[in-house]
Amino acid sequence: MERNLQSRDTNGHGTHCASIAAGNFAKGVSHFGYAQGTARGVAPRARIAVYKFSFREGSLTSDLIAAMDQAVADGVDMISISFGYRFIPLYEDAISIASFGAMMKGVLVSASAGNRGPSWGTLGNGSPWILCVAAGFTDRTFAGTLTLGNGLKIKGWSLFPARAFVRDFPVIYNKTLSNCSSDELLSQFPDPQNTIIICDYNKLEDGFGFDSQIFHVTRARFKAGIFISEDPAVFRDASFTHLGVVIDKKEGKQVINYVKNSVDPTATITFQETYLDGERPNPFLLGYSSRGPSRSYAGIAKPDIMAPGALILAAVPPNIPSVSIENLQLTTDYELKSGTSMAAPHAAGIAAMLKGAHPDWSPSVIRSAMMTTANHLNSAQNPITEDDNMVASPLGMGSGHVDPNRALDPGLVYDATPQDYINLICSLNFTEEQFKTFARSSANYDNCSNPSADLNYPSFIAFYSYSQEGNYPWLEQKFRRTLTNVGKGGATYRVKIESPKNSTISVSPQTLVFKNKNEKQSYTLIIRYRGDFNSGQTGSITWIEKNRNRSVRSPIVITTTVDLWGAED
Repeated sequence: MERNLQSRDTNGHGTHCASIAAGNFAKGVSHFGYAQGTARGVAPRARIAVYKFSFREGSLTSDLIAAMDQAVADGVDMISISFGYRFIPLYEDAISIASFGAMMKGVLVSASAGNRGPSWGTLGNGSPWILCVAAGFTDRTFAGTLTLGNGLKIKGWSLFPARAFVRDFPVIYNKTLSNCSSDELLSQFPDPQNTIIICDYNKLEDGFGFDSQIFHVTRARFKAGIFISEDPAVFRDASFTHLGVVIDKKEGKQVINYVKNSVDPTATITFQETYLDGERPNPFLLGYSSRGPSRSYAGIAKPDIMAPGALILAAVPPNIPSVSIENLQLTTDYELKSGTSMAAPHAAGIAAMLKGAHPDWSPSVIRSAMMTTANHLNSAQNPITEDDNMVASPLGMGSGHVDPNRALDPGLVYDATPQDYINLICSLNFTEEQFKTFARSSANYDNCSNPSADLNYPSFIAFYSYSQEGNYPWLEQKFRRTLTNVGKGGATYRVKIESPKNSTISVSPQTLVFKNKNEKQSYTLIIRYRGDFNSGQTGSITWIEKNRNRSVRSPIVITTTVDLWGAED
């Protein structure tokens, strides 16, 4: 089949990502009445260069490499790519290969972690020279207000894409009908068009959930639905094809009790509401965001950072259908989309601003500044959690949620030169041909005189060899790191250690004294760990500046290969 090589965006994904990274100010925009206001990208003063490598007929790795090579040749400062491969060697990964070439030319690549979480080892774009970005949820709710006939108001979740008002319609709850699993069964109700139905919570155990329920309610032509659900996936989906709201189980009990104890229960629903109200501590890690480490190269803890990735408002081509109401397709200039695809351009935009403020910073320095200043605590000053309220691991959220203001002035940074990455590749026992995919020549292949997998990286990961016979030897692993002072003058930092469970962490020296800007100081970190099968312990070290507010934090992960690779997604 001959490919259509037109450069226009035919599905909206690329336009949306570019708009997030560097879209200009746009007043009075919304997603069908939700998130109304002035929109802009992260770096609205940056210029956008777009390179298309994927077409309706598919994509070729050669096109991807050619696109990224051309971007570097054209002089771009940052590359954002929301695309990825999984479970292939580094030397076969087109993004890894092209990103290595970009890094060698001083260009940072920000890439999406993938949307196959929450299983471990599902992450893509985990190469050491890539900024790998996870997706988090921030403090914003799109709502419809449910008002019962007794006056009780409940703020439900809704993205119904039209101006609508459901006033004082009868509400029913029937244990059989309210499973909402069959439009044939629902159609037996005598007057669905003038009735609101309550749909019970379903955990997908029967192969259906909210999407199936709203489909059947639509087919049965009920006026509206009240959907009881606590499935996190519901709250990242902009496809709300029928009048209705989603409420949680606690609120669902209130509504059901009202209906059961009322002679003529009624309800009113209003739509197109947006709230910034902090109903739960934020940000939190989204369940679908792929977890690390990378199976292509596990020696670096990935992802690196977390950025907003749920229901992000950004521009899309106006000629592509966005959502639908029953069989009516609707278009818009701005759309809410979710995924790590939306997180990566957030990070790229921040990286672009850092490059603008510090033109001399290398890709490694920019990544370090973002990682060591990231927030690992939420708005309640507790550890960031996943969407099921479990504490998030660095293998899910990286160093934490990116903080652009703190990243502008990180104090200390972990830099790595192109030669450092060459030394890392030299440590991987690649063949000459595999080596050439990165170095693009054999010049350094016979001169790998200093191979080293201990890259000067802002995080630490140690693998514990679990013994099936029940033997638990002590793990001891040593890391060497070098910090560069990018503050305005001299500074003194002292280390604070938070050791993972069942481990001891030693750092030497514990105080680093910098007399001048750009001065370097090195330290050694040793992990000693007596583990068991229930591994996956985490901790951190933080270099805290004396008499000032700067802190430089690095996460630590200790885990087993059995624990990580035993579960497929």
